[in-house]
Amino acid sequence: MSKTSLEQWALLQEVVACGSFARAAMRVNRSQSAISYQLGLMQQRLGITLLTPVGRRAELTPEGQILLAQARPLLSAFHQLENRAAALKAGSRARIDLIVDSIFPRGPLFDVLRQFQQQHPATQVHLTEVIRGESAQQLAQRQADILILTRESCGQRQAEGLLNIDFVAVAQRDHPLLALPAPLSRTVLASYPLIEILDRQQQQDGQPAAAENWTFTSIEAALEAVLHQVGYGWLPEAQITPWLESGELQRLPLGSGQRRTSSLCMMTDDSVQPGEGEIVTLLALFRALNQGAT
Repeated sequence: MSKTSLEQWALLQEVVACGSFARAAMRVNRSQSAISYQLGLMQQRLGITLLTPVGRRAELTPEGQILLAQARPLLSAFHQLENRAAALKAGSRARIDLIVDSIFPRGPLFDVLRQFQQQHPATQVHLTEVIRGESAQQLAQRQADILILTRESCGQRQAEGLLNIDFVAVAQRDHPLLALPAPLSRTVLASYPLIEILDRQQQQDGQPAAAENWTFTSIEAALEAVLHQVGYGWLPEAQITPWLESGELQRLPLGSGQRRTSSLCMMTDDSVQPGEGEIVTLLALFRALNQGAT
C-alpha cells in the first residue's frame, strides 16, 4: 500500500507554487489546517522533511526538490487522464483509424497530426501506412475511418482529390548511368536494375523485366538501395530533397518521363457519421494542405 497519495503531492506542489499554506488553501478551496495536516502526515510517513519555512514563505528542502521533481510528471499525466475521461464523457471520439499511402510527405503529415492533437487531445489517431498500388481487396481488409490513397487504389469509391506527388528519376551521383551521353533512352535504362516500390502481393505477381530489377516494400528501403547504387529509380521528390540538394542523388537526363505524378485522394469509411467533430477537424486539416499547395 502506498505511503502517500497523488492528492498529497498535488497539495505540496500548490504550496510551493503559491509560496504559503494560506494562499494554497484559497487556490484549492481547502482549509489551511487541512493542507497542513495532509502534508504533515505525508512527511511523517516518508520520514523526510519536504518543506521548510523561509521567512513567510514555505520552500522545498533539497530532498523535497528531488522528490517533487519526480512527482510532477505523474501529476501531469493524471491530470491529462482526468481531462481525457471528461472529454470522452462529453462524447469525444476515443480513436480515429487513418490509412495513408507511404508516398504522402512525412513533414506535412505529422504537421496535420500535431495540429489535430492540439485541438482534440483526448482522441488518438492510429496511423497505418500502405504501399501504393495495393488492390481494393487488400484495402478492404484494413479497417479505417479516413483513407488517403492513390487515385488507382481509390477505385470506384467516392473520393476527393488531395495532393499530387511528383516522382523524379534519380541515381546515386557515381552511378554509371550518369556518365553516359544524354539523353538516356529506354534501351539504355533497360540495361540497368530499376528500383521499384511494390507491396508483397505485387512482388509475387510481377513479370520478369529487361534487367534484374529490385523491388522493395518501403520508400526508405528503395531510397537506400538507390543511394548504394543497387539501381536507379523514380522516387518521391519531396522525400528525397535533402539528397538532391546535397548532390548525393542526381536527376537522370532522360529524353522524356524524367518526372512522374501520382495523385492522392481522400475518402471516409461508409460507417463514419457525417458531422463527427474529430473527423471533420482531421479532414479539414488535410484539405488545408491542398489549399496551401495551390
